[in-house]
Amino acid sequence: MRAPLQDAAWMPFCLVWMMMACGGRPALKQVYEKDFFIGAALNLDQIDGKDPKASALIETHFSSITPENILKWEPVHPEPDRYVFEPADRFVALGEKYGMHIVGHTLVWHAQTPRWVFEDGPGKPAGRELLLERMRSHIRTVVGRYKGRIHAWDVVNEALEDDGSMRKTPWFNIIGGDYIRKAFEFAREADPDAELIYNDYNLWKPEKAAAAVRLIEGLRAEGIRVDGVGEQAHWALDYPPIGDLDSALKVLASTGVKVMITEMDVSPLPNPWNYTGADIMFNVEVQEKLNPYPKALPDSMQQKLAARYGEFFSLFRKYSAISRVTLWGVTDGQSWLNHWPMRGRTNYPLLFDRNYEPKPAFNAVIRAAKKP
Repeated sequence: MRAPLQDAAWMPFCLVWMMMACGGRPALKQVYEKDFFIGAALNLDQIDGKDPKASALIETHFSSITPENILKWEPVHPEPDRYVFEPADRFVALGEKYGMHIVGHTLVWHAQTPRWVFEDGPGKPAGRELLLERMRSHIRTVVGRYKGRIHAWDVVNEALEDDGSMRKTPWFNIIGGDYIRKAFEFAREADPDAELIYNDYNLWKPEKAAAAVRLIEGLRAEGIRVDGVGEQAHWALDYPPIGDLDSALKVLASTGVKVMITEMDVSPLPNPWNYTGADIMFNVEVQEKLNPYPKALPDSMQQKLAARYGEFFSLFRKYSAISRVTLWGVTDGQSWLNHWPMRGRTNYPLLFDRNYEPKPAFNAVIRAAKKP
């Protein structure tokens, strides 16, 4: 967690300066400085400075950055003997320029990993030893390149099912359940000082939270260092129930590791999981129901979204174990939730709108920081 300013006499000046820089509004990273890092996930245009309005928001409001895609296996290591580091180099340089907490996402995941990783020649599955060697080589190369510069890594992503069982990914099917232990071992070898995180979604569900605790405690009992657990936090107005989330955060914090909210967005739209793919593709009535605000989010919904964000951030401040809250994007226009699960769907899940202006949800998050 970022240390507070050393000279308290400078605090009034700093707060005034930050508010002037934000058009009279306080900066998120300033008001939460004593609580946790405030992070944002960046896309390539933002990393390359091609979205100057977003760049201004990033510099002003965020103390931590995570790349949306460029450090996932497929873009950074698309072929066995080829790595693409230039975008990641620029991402790290950007974080260093502004003195930010830099997060790498993600090393071992079943998605966005090229097919060749799991094959021993076309159509032939790789064996355990070959896949372990590929994992070790990839982690050693990627983490090693940014040793001492990327401060935290999502080492393993989404290894658990919602019922707490192990997800039967190619990593699990070929290597076995110890692939998680191996990934953390390899990451620790590559950078002993980096913060190493297990990252997953729906950890607010009791069975999954309990499984994450068993996983982390089991690894630590074997002498494997795990520094944090991340809840992805792709949430909505009607889930998770705040009581369930509170209970889950308490359980996760009981492990003694840091807890991160790693990919936060809150959708104000109807839940698409209640419909089948065929309904979404071919039923106009369903499509209209799932996309009720194609032009703008009405004020009544803005207020509901604001209340939800305020509720979440008030809860986060309750737990000293929470060391970072990262929004999965900077503005609504950037969000991955647009055009999902159907083209043309317009979502509004973040704190800044498509015009780079703060929403009522932003104000609610600021107010939550001022509560006792």
